[in-house]
Parts: sequence; structure tokens; C-alpha cells
Amino acid sequence: MSACLVQEILQPLQALRLIDPHTHINPHQAASRTLADILGYHYYTELAHSAGLPKEQIEEPGIEPREKVRRLAPWLKHLENTAQYSWLLEMSQQLFGFQGERIDETNWESLYEASLKCMSAADWEQQVLQKSGLDQVYLTNDFDDPLTGFDTSFYVPCLRTDDLVFHLFRPPVQQRLQQAAATSVTDATSLRDAVGRLFEHFTANNARACAISLPPTFSPASVSAVAANHLVSKAFSGGELSAEEQNCLSQFVFWMLAEFCDQYELPFDLMIGVNRRVYEQGVYQGQDLFDSRVSLVQYRELFNAFPGVIFPVSVLAETSNQELVSFAWIFPNVITCGHWWYSNIPVFIERDTRARLQAVPGTKQVGYYSDMYKLEFALPKFAMYRRILARVLAEDFVVARGWSTERAVELGIRVLRGNVESIFGGIQR
Repeated sequence: MSACLVQEILQPLQALRLIDPHTHINPHQAASRTLADILGYHYYTELAHSAGLPKEQIEEPGIEPREKVRRLAPWLKHLENTAQYSWLLEMSQQLFGFQGERIDETNWESLYEASLKCMSAADWEQQVLQKSGLDQVYLTNDFDDPLTGFDTSFYVPCLRTDDLVFHLFRPPVQQRLQQAAATSVTDATSLRDAVGRLFEHFTANNARACAISLPPTFSPASVSAVAANHLVSKAFSGGELSAEEQNCLSQFVFWMLAEFCDQYELPFDLMIGVNRRVYEQGVYQGQDLFDSRVSLVQYRELFNAFPGVIFPVSVLAETSNQELVSFAWIFPNVITCGHWWYSNIPVFIERDTRARLQAVPGTKQVGYYSDMYKLEFALPKFAMYRRILARVLAEDFVVARGWSTERAVELGIRVLRGNVESIFGGIQR
């Protein structure tokens, strides 16, 4: 296969403007202010910590941005082989005009100053969006987010529900819910009313999805009205729930969310398989791993019960991807979605992409999302995916099947952009 063929497919994919369907962007401060915002991303702090930099050096209270970069810079040489380092280098070259091939203790200060000058521009956010080719960015919003002070037609809200499902037995979460919904909760009926108000608020502000990350131990199930009423009443009256009762309450709330997604015609993004606090001494956001014991069979009752709800599913392990491909193969409402977290490196992206393109209908794949916390990461992350996608399309479809390059590009555009619009509703301004 020639490099020219890959490039012929890649060029129109690079020119394509995108919608990023899953991020952790703060719309009130979307772009970085200093290089510390970028190197403080958990990928770099956890890798540096893994390579030997003490956690206390990374997370010292009150550390200044420049000092944080100074401490991290010498450890970058240990990370040069990683995909995450390649994002940093490409970002620095494309956005900050960095001319070198390595970032280390000898040149970090000049990069810091160059990036600071760029980031200080009044229109830096718009510059990054333009260079990254983004037409829309989807957010991850707490259920009690007022959704004010930003353009919800560009920074699109998404109702994140982890706290509602897994922490509703805790008084602070209960208080947040009652305050956000402006109503009291005493039983299952009043809880349903409160959650319904959240959906009203979010959909009125252009929300396009509900989302949750799920541990490997969780299995959705319908809970009887009698049991649900007892659990909600007990939890909201200050009673202490056993572990079994907490799980049952989680199942009830989760099932209720699926019902509201059905009612409001919202996709329900499921990010399945994360095990929290595996490495308890890890840096911030560097403590969680996946668990290969998870199975999508645990979700069969859900997928069967809600045929009208679209479930974009993200998984962490390669073995889970094969299962996801099979579920998306036969379930009309299951969508393969992105390359999440530990799967977001080229070797796994390429294998997972090949499997999805070879087995799942082309209209049922959301190719990629950045999962970014700062806008600058969109450029290198999507660039990585586009290069992989072009190579897979060239090898598996043009060379192996005799497709024209135009036909291969059409499939690539559908996976990169078209399906995001059709599944989540596209741009409505």
C-alpha cells in the first residue's frame, strides 16, 4: 500500500470540520492559560509519577504554574515513546510555533514563554477552535449545573448522572438535587418529579445526551415500585442504606434515567468498565483502571427494554471492544462510541476501528471524541485518529476490497462527522 493512497484519503478527512461529542471542557474557561494547564492534564502527571516523579512534587499545594512545568519538564524524556507525548509535541508545534523535536529541561522555558504569549491573546479560544476545525463541542455537566453564562448552541450541555445513580444515598447529593429541582423529595414519586425537572432544564438548554460512567460490578435492572418507594423514603429521611440497598437504589435511579431518555428522545451515553481508586496513592485522576471482568451481557435487560433509546457505548478494554462490536452488530439501539481512556492509543484505536468498520453498520459508529479538559488537545487527538482512520480505510477498503478512494472517504466522513449529527441531533442554532 502506498503512502500516496493514504494521503489521498487523509486530505479530505483533515479538511473536514468536526463536532466533538464528548469532552470535559469548562465553557467559562475553555482554553489554557499557561503550559501548566496542559502538562497538568492527568496523562502527563500520572506518566511522570509512574516514571518516578514523587506525587508531592506534582501536587504541592499553591505551586505556581511555571514551577509546576519546571518540575515536570525533566521527566518528559522518559515519556517520549508515548502517544501522549506525541500529542504534546504536535500541539506545541502547531499551536505555539515550537520548532524542536524534543521538549525537555533545556528548552521548556522558551516554550513556556511562547505558549504564554499565544494564550494571552484575547481571541485565543477562537484561534484554537479554528485551527482544530471544531464546529461544536459537547460538555459534561453536573446534574445541578445552571447552564448559564455560555453559548449552549456551541458548547452543548450533556446531563452527567454518576452522582445521581451511585451517590444519592449521601445527604449532600440529596441537597443538591432538591435545590436544583426546586422541590422536596420524600418518596419514589417525588424523586421522579425532581429528576424530570432536571431533564426539562437540560433539554430547554439544548442538551443532546445523558451520560454516565459505570463500574464493572453494575448491572441495570428494573426495581419494583414498592421497593423503590421504601429505599427512597429511607435514604431521604436520613436512614443508613446497606450495600445491597444502595445497589438497588442505584438500579432504580438508572432505570428511571433510561425512561426519561426515552421520553425526551435523548441518547444515553454509557461508559462501561471503570474501576475507581485502584491505585489509591496515585495522582489526581491517575488512580482508576479498567476491569476485564465486565460484560455487556449485564446490560441486555436494558437494551431490550428500551428499543427507542440510542445507547452510544464506550469501553476500556480491547476484549470489551469485541463484545461491543457484536452487540452493535445485532442491537439496533447500541452504537460504538469513540476510543475511551486506556483504549485511546494508536495500537488499540487501529485494531478497534478495523473491527468496527468490518462488522458494524457504517451509520452506527461515532468514530472519535477527544475527552479533553482543555481545547488545545482537540488538534493532536483528532489528528491522531484521522491518520489511523485513513490508513484503515486505505488498507481494508481500497486495497483489500477495491473501493474507490471517494467511497472510502465517504465512509470516513460519516464516521467522523455525519453520525454525530444524525445520532445527537447535529447543529441547531
